[in-house]
Amino acid sequence: MTHLVFFCGHAGTGKTTIAKRLIGPLMRATGEAFCLLDKDTLYGRYSAAAMGALTGNPDDRDSPLYLQHLRDPEYKGLLDTTRENLELGVSVVVVGPLSREIRDRRLFDRQWLGIGDDVMVQIVWVYTSEETAHARIVARRNPNDAYKLTHWDAYRQRRFVPSGAAREGLLMFDNTAPTAADLDALLRAIVEGRSA
Repeated sequence: MTHLVFFCGHAGTGKTTIAKRLIGPLMRATGEAFCLLDKDTLYGRYSAAAMGALTGNPDDRDSPLYLQHLRDPEYKGLLDTTRENLELGVSVVVVGPLSREIRDRRLFDRQWLGIGDDVMVQIVWVYTSEETAHARIVARRNPNDAYKLTHWDAYRQRRFVPSGAAREGLLMFDNTAPTAADLDALLRAIVEGRSA
């Protein structure tokens, strides 16, 4: 059995940091090879080039133009690459916001993902307060965040934390100030196939 682990959440929540911290322990705990597919690593340079050509601003990565024309093809490519690795017997850790896909429950749909029952899927929603996320985004000084920071009031309207029925099947992880014990508990939940 292969594993597919999503680390989802909004900008500044620490998705990539958590994924990179846990991928080695995941490999040791499962005895499986994993690859890490981070949407920004796979598509960041391409999106910057495309937005630079379209708008003259390569850092315009959260504008309506980007969201309408580039977001979905990036995610489809990310999932296509994920599926290819799984078909080769390589487990995958996927990092990306995937907020629409969480809200629409598409990540829970094996047919939509194009995967069989032999893949164990775990979806981790990484979250923190808006204030903490904003401070982290400012501190990391990534040009890709320029549009978000300039248009924070509009961006913050898209931020949400799944609640009620929307939490079903998710592993919720508060990444404000996690301890080693918190990370160990998350690792165990992923490996054992538990959800919140």
